[in-house]
This record gives sequence, structure tokens and C-alpha cells, in this order.
Amino acid sequence: MAHISLENVYVRFPILHMGHMSLKKSLVSTATGGLILKEARAAPIVQALSGVSIEVSQGDRVGLVGGNGAGKSTLLRVLAGIYEPDEGRVSITGATVPLLNVNLGFDVDLTGRENLRVRGMYMGLKPNEMEALIPEIIAFTELGPYLDLPVRTYSSGMQMRLAFGVATAVRPEILLLDEWILAGDAHFMEKAKARVAAFVQRAQILVLASHSSEVIRQWCNKALYLRNGTVAAYGGVDDVLRTYERSAA
Repeated sequence: MAHISLENVYVRFPILHMGHMSLKKSLVSTATGGLILKEARAAPIVQALSGVSIEVSQGDRVGLVGGNGAGKSTLLRVLAGIYEPDEGRVSITGATVPLLNVNLGFDVDLTGRENLRVRGMYMGLKPNEMEALIPEIIAFTELGPYLDLPVRTYSSGMQMRLAFGVATAVRPEILLLDEWILAGDAHFMEKAKARVAAFVQRAQILVLASHSSEVIRQWCNKALYLRNGTVAAYGGVDDVLRTYERSAA
């Protein structure tokens, strides 16, 4: 049974190679929404997540809301295992499929078809399982002969199709989505949204970061409002969105 537990999680980043300290303070505050903990001689430290504690159980679809730099993408990367917390405990039960970065896991010198196989191995699929999925992925992405060209020749939109196609071809237990998935050409996005809707129904847990209240209401039964890296509200979608909208007004 899929489950996510975070206990008092902190994530901190050093800010390197910046100029005057007063300008540094202003830029860090604006760009991250986080707090400078200290000003070491080498670099200040920005706290991206501060004491985050949540429980997510099977059947939960959690929408992450908050302003730019609130910590949404950082939290998704912690759940995906990309970032290790500086403090606290992260416990995840279930196979996790992240859709966070279109380029993540691609070797640009390999062809699209070869990258499909590599991505399948990364996701824990056996070679014969991946081969069985490839025809459907090819049909969905509509990349045609481009699949036999190196990925470095692809546009960002083509890379997104490839990443999206392979990630949504498997049955997830925990699905992590960043809002980049909602951007793209209109024709493909109509297909993608229908595929995401079916994908979400198969997932045991969904964690989705989005600025769109409509998307959160459509796909989620819970919401988590992050502010300056801390949990400002967590619970039912309507209650949390009201809290968020009041604070943003």
C-alpha cells in the first residue's frame, strides 16, 4: 500500500558566486521565497524547506500550491529522491514515477528509441516489458522517424513528448507531477491531458504542483499550501485554496 511520510524535513542550499551582500539578500528573498539562515564567509544559506511534516496515504491526490519559490518543486524533488533532506526523515512506500524535468535521464547522444530503453531500465522495467510498451509510446508521441535520430536534435517540445510518453506508459503507485506538463502545443496537450487523467486514476498517490486552482480542484482531493518553505495549510482542497487565495490577495 502506497504511503508517504515526511517528518520535520529541512532542505538548505548555499548561494554561491553572488555580488554585494545587500544585493544578495534582495535577490535571494525574491527568487526563492526562502530565508537566509546565516551569512558564512563563503556563501549565505537559503532554507528551501523548513520543518515540513505531512502524511499522504493511498487514494490521496495532493495539490501543491504557493507562490514562486515557495518550495513546491523542492518538495517534489525530495519525494523523487533527487534531493536529500539536510534534516528530518522521508519515508516512501511504493514505486515512484516522477514527471519533473523533461531532460532528466536522457542521453542526448542516444536516439529517442535507445533513450526509451534506457528510461525503462531506470524505471525498473525488464527489457521485454519495455519492448512491449514501445509501439504504444511511439504512436502516442507521434515522433515517427525522429525516434531514430539523436535526442540532441530534438526541440524541447519533442523531448517533452518522449519523456511524457515513456513515463505515462507504466502503472505507477506514486505519481509526481510538475506543472510543465500542462504546457505545450495545443494538439499534443489535448492528448496529454486525457492521458494524465487516465494515469492519475491508475496511481495510488498523486502529488501535483500547479498554479492553477482549476487543475487542483479537478485532479486533487487534498491540497498543501507552502509559504517560504513551510506548511501554511494542509487538508481539503477548498479550505486550503481559500487560505491561499486570501493570503495572496
